[in-house]
Amino acid sequence: MNIQKTTFKINHILYRIILFVLLFSTSAKAQIQKTEPPFWYAGMKNTELQIMFYGKNIAQYEASVSNNVTIKNVEKTENPNYLFVTIDTQNLKASELIFSFKTKNKVAFTQKYSIKERRANSTDRKSYDASDMIYLIMPDRFANGNPKNDSDASLTEKGNRQDPSGRHGGDIEGIIKNLDYISSLGATTIWSTPLCEDNDKQHSYHTYGQSDVYKIDPRYGTNDDYARLSAEMHKKNMKLVMDYVTNHWGITHWMMKDIPTKTWFNQFENFTQTHHRREVITDIHASKTDQEICIDGWFVPSMPDLNLRNPLVSKYLTQNAIWWIEFANLDGFRVDTYNYSDPTAMANWAKSVTNEYPNFNIVGEIWMHNQASLAYWQKDSKIGAIENYNSNLPSVMDFTLQDQIGSVFNEDTPNWDSGLIKFYNNFALDYLYSNTNNLLVFAENHDTNRINDLYKYDFTKYKMVMTLIATIRGIPQVYYGSEIGMGGDKSKGDADIRQDFPGGWNGDKNNAFTAAGRTAEQAKYFDFTSKLFNWRKSNEVVHFGKMTHYIPENNTYVYFRYTDNKTVMVVFNNNAKEQIVKTNRFKENIKNYTSGKDILTGKTFDLATEITLEPKSALVLELE
Repeated sequence: MNIQKTTFKINHILYRIILFVLLFSTSAKAQIQKTEPPFWYAGMKNTELQIMFYGKNIAQYEASVSNNVTIKNVEKTENPNYLFVTIDTQNLKASELIFSFKTKNKVAFTQKYSIKERRANSTDRKSYDASDMIYLIMPDRFANGNPKNDSDASLTEKGNRQDPSGRHGGDIEGIIKNLDYISSLGATTIWSTPLCEDNDKQHSYHTYGQSDVYKIDPRYGTNDDYARLSAEMHKKNMKLVMDYVTNHWGITHWMMKDIPTKTWFNQFENFTQTHHRREVITDIHASKTDQEICIDGWFVPSMPDLNLRNPLVSKYLTQNAIWWIEFANLDGFRVDTYNYSDPTAMANWAKSVTNEYPNFNIVGEIWMHNQASLAYWQKDSKIGAIENYNSNLPSVMDFTLQDQIGSVFNEDTPNWDSGLIKFYNNFALDYLYSNTNNLLVFAENHDTNRINDLYKYDFTKYKMVMTLIATIRGIPQVYYGSEIGMGGDKSKGDADIRQDFPGGWNGDKNNAFTAAGRTAEQAKYFDFTSKLFNWRKSNEVVHFGKMTHYIPENNTYVYFRYTDNKTVMVVFNNNAKEQIVKTNRFKENIKNYTSGKDILTGKTFDLATEITLEPKSALVLELE
């Protein structure tokens, strides 16, 4: 009987222990709601890893970590639900760390943290450059590869293709299924507008108001789907560029419900929107008030402005960027609203990323309208050096050229400052840039007027536009759908310049992804664009060759791209009538060449005396 009582007591004690362990385990899981970065990688150059732990009153605990890892710093803020723990990862191998959280010298709970193995040669990854052509996609409007994820129970806005500004269902799977189409166009690189979660109530397809920067929006797919897109692209020798946003998040970002510290976001006593006059950043006469509103003001009311001067925020964004590069094996960044943030903080961010990946290219959206303002923001700028400033940003978007492209080919009658002279004047200021080969050149993007609409669907003018961006210095970018004649009028709203690509949805009557499915008009645009950019793909002379141009005469413009072994002559006639161009003026570049072969038609032109140009036309001649 005593044995039975003893056994009963032992079993009862064991039961209570098991119950306690189960309850304790559940409590531990509930204690930490988020850990960011969710994991990290061994062998990084920067060996200080800041881990953010988020959970109810977590700051009351003291943190320690296994594997003899050194904790270099623990930072608490006025919000007790956050704990920022910085560890030393030097010589740390891929392993599973255990963080212990103690109170009164007793372990209250533990948290596992993975350090993963990096890909071989990750640091030395090659990025995009002037040998590439970038294809810009708005994924929600490109192709719906998986209709099952058009809506998601955890997110507010549901799929509704009937709403021009709603979610239409395009996704990562749609991009993967059409990689061969993109490659056949001559594109080598994809820049997709942001894919991270955006839980705005409306217009969330835009995805620049992100609500979780460690998570792909479920309506696009999963994190693993994004990594798979990268892997599938690499199999086809293509590159993936992530659209990264440093300036702001969305109003529905999970931190907005429980801000880590009052200085995480830039805040004023009353809501203050930026005035968008970014000239004040470099203006030696600018008031401090104007500069503060420019940098700290919110882009729009739904986009809280991040304070990169806060070291916690700066480190958080730097690590987030590097985490995505490692996780998805990315090939580059395009950074949105680059010069809306504190210049010094952004320079530090760019330097941290490129220190980790010396060959990694980052192009910043510097939407300004003169070359000096653009050149200031490119790495090693001579203009920035005047103020002892280096942005560390390798590339900028050539908005001054884009400004001219939208009007030049409508200007049939030249005068002192209209017509093709605009291009000449644009390139004449290239001396301001530190690296003209690393400028992003484009006619349009997801925020601008569609080039086909601007030129009233005039195919001859489209050909001139594409010929220009394919043959000048820099990295050409083409906006999805233009290559099949798609247009859209921005005055009708952004949705009109972001229409669905025909054939991307089941039931579409027209499938422009296939040669058989294209209309005759679509085929005309596609065939020209494909031939032009596939020629460019294998021609180093227009990738990195030097450029010489000649002052336009009679609204004709001639420039040469050349290396020691090859010369290409590009000729534009912007007149509504045929023109004859005398060639003796160009002997400096023609040299001993006697003829030029048009890359598109195969027609040979005698260079001895003159070239006859059709109205509104461009020639790309390989000299022989």
